[in-house]
Amino acid sequence: MKTEMRKAVDPATGQEYQIEMPTREEVKKAIFDTDFHFPSEGIQVKDAAFRLAQRFRLSEKQKQAKTKSRNYVFRYDVVRPVIEKELVQPGGPRTPYFLPDAFNKARTTRKVIEPRIPYFPPNPPPLTIEERERTGQTAEKSVEANYQQLQGELAADLLEKIKSKSSAFFEELVIDLLVAMGYGGSREEAGRAVGGSGDGGIDGVINEDILGLDVIYVQAKRWEGNVSRPEIHKFAGALQGQRARKGIFITTSDFTREARDYVTTIDYKIVLIDGDQLAQFMIDHNVGVSVVKSYEIKRVDSDYFAEEGE
Repeated sequence: MKTEMRKAVDPATGQEYQIEMPTREEVKKAIFDTDFHFPSEGIQVKDAAFRLAQRFRLSEKQKQAKTKSRNYVFRYDVVRPVIEKELVQPGGPRTPYFLPDAFNKARTTRKVIEPRIPYFPPNPPPLTIEERERTGQTAEKSVEANYQQLQGELAADLLEKIKSKSSAFFEELVIDLLVAMGYGGSREEAGRAVGGSGDGGIDGVINEDILGLDVIYVQAKRWEGNVSRPEIHKFAGALQGQRARKGIFITTSDFTREARDYVTTIDYKIVLIDGDQLAQFMIDHNVGVSVVKSYEIKRVDSDYFAEEGE
């Protein structure tokens, strides 16, 4: 697989760095490869990036790398340009893309719908000892790949479960998550702080630190469609009305490119958390999930088998 270095930015420090990614040509080849199993009902950029990340066996660091505008490098800088250039999108920005040779058939045989179930490719057949030695692939790497697949399935299940619950439940979930991430002090203090007033486009307020030296305003949207720039503009206006400078906008869906670009141009610090990030944060901080099984991976202890003189 051909790769190239792409620019990424650490969201915490704003420092730029280079990260290795598959080339756009490799992405194009993969999409048009029959092994990609392109769905006949079309595909969204987000779903295509998810499948391609699995196909290329990207590391978690590669998948989570962000651009300066807080978009995912792989999805927006690598996959999206190929999708927009090479595929057909018949119904505007919210409809799926089709392979050119499949579009006419799909248009006459079925209704265009947005795919909702993520695709997980079947596990490849096990390699022989000689193949593992030649390619450097090991059982440990296979475990890692399966682990990443399980994480993806878990994230999809979490989002489906959240969307089936009420808005009030979602607001409580957001409180639990922010407390688990270190905001707001205790759960009782956070509950009193957030409150869910909905005043001026703000769903709640939470302490940034345990001492309450600064506060963060929160907006939570349990939406199906993407959150657009006007919604973020409204939230920024609400922050200004409260004389606040920090906010978190959380949604179960995603943000439009215009919305993400907008937060980079204003003086207020607004962090956008989409559905994928929300699910990952819940998994990382054990909110709404529980451990079913755990495994230890062991290696031969070379020091134990070392003899004198070796």
